Amino acid sequence: MPGRPEGTDGRSVAVLGLGEAGSIYARDLAGRGLKVTATDPAVPAVPPGVARARGISDAVAGAHVVFSLVGGQAAEAVLVEALAAMDPGAIFADLNTAGPAQKRQLAERAARSGFLFADVAILAPVPRSRISSPLLVSGTGADELVSLLPGWGIPATSAGSEAGAAAGRKLLRSVFMKGLAATVLESVTAAEAAGARDWIITQIAAELGPSGDVLVARLLDGTRLHAVRREMEMSEARDFLDSLGAAHPVTDATIEWLHSLAHHRQDQDGGQAADSPS
Repeated sequence: MPGRPEGTDGRSVAVLGLGEAGSIYARDLAGRGLKVTATDPAVPAVPPGVARARGISDAVAGAHVVFSLVGGQAAEAVLVEALAAMDPGAIFADLNTAGPAQKRQLAERAARSGFLFADVAILAPVPRSRISSPLLVSGTGADELVSLLPGWGIPATSAGSEAGAAAGRKLLRSVFMKGLAATVLESVTAAEAAGARDWIITQIAAELGPSGDVLVARLLDGTRLHAVRREMEMSEARDFLDSLGAAHPVTDATIEWLHSLAHHRQDQDGGQAADSPS
């Protein structure tokens, strides 16, 4: 197949979870020449080029890499079911946002079953860069996964063999990125009351560099749209900072902002806050 990345011929992967991020990964992996099987009980259709599995066991059978994008709350149950059906030598890659402690627990379960585990942190919003989003990987499966992914056109670096290292670094990044978003939102909200919204956005964008206007728009829209998930992520970040003995007044304030935005969306949506990974 012309233009197909190296390392894709004959490779089979499974994608568990077909929400926003999972659907993008499934579609783009298939587009890059991999054999992709996916499953999600809440999603009736799979992306083009992807084979639909009847369930987790069916999806992971024969897969060299299993990508889990089911959300932190379902991550453990999905891992346990997948481990019972995975082929020897397969890698379980958990791409869900969670704290280091949860990632270590998942890694221990995988180790007891004899499988390599990769704690994978996605370091950019998936809808923006799709599977070209940079990944940070740790765990027993980090080296092997990092050796595979560039051949599939996916940038990835290793954070070492200890699961939880990648998750921790992502949470540290979230302290900055979500804190920046909260600061921008607070400034723009106040500027709206002062009749100076466009002026302050121009000022902020100028400080953020050549793509500042795009970044400001993304921070404003994304924070409102994904407030529910981001509040949960920042609560994980606060717990991580606590474990480090680090102060977190900015993180506390960010959580307060996100909590108010999440409840505002719930009121608008009649109690159902729409949210998806980004």
